[in-house]
Amino acid sequence: MISIDHSVRVIYGHTDMMGRVYYGRYFEYFESARAQFLRELGLPYGEIEESGVYIPVIESHCEYRQGATYDDLLTIRTMIRHVPKSRMKIEYDVLLRGDDTLVATGHTVHTFMNRQGSAVRPPKVLLSLLNSQLNSCE
Repeated sequence: MISIDHSVRVIYGHTDMMGRVYYGRYFEYFESARAQFLRELGLPYGEIEESGVYIPVIESHCEYRQGATYDDLLTIRTMIRHVPKSRMKIEYDVLLRGDDTLVATGHTVHTFMNRQGSAVRPPKVLLSLLNSQLNSCE
């Protein structure tokens, strides 16, 4: 498993009338963490798109465990367990920084497409990076 942590501080505008992070914001946190994950892997989204491959979300899921509030510092742990074939599943744990209380868990599933919207294989450079990272974790 490859795992990378990304920090996010909750701003006031991300909270609802009850003072908790609005549920839809977690998907934005996932997106931010996913972009950081690819950047730290050595292949930022921009480079993937410049090669003509897009990685759209085709499924998303989030389970809320405990509400986060204004000014909380969250850690979004982003994980990939397997090298993708036609789809890539990315998992997320949202933790309250300091005591690692689990705030939410979720995942997104992605496919690979070209500029015309047709399915394509994952980029070889992405597969190579994931293979090398997953093999070094064993």
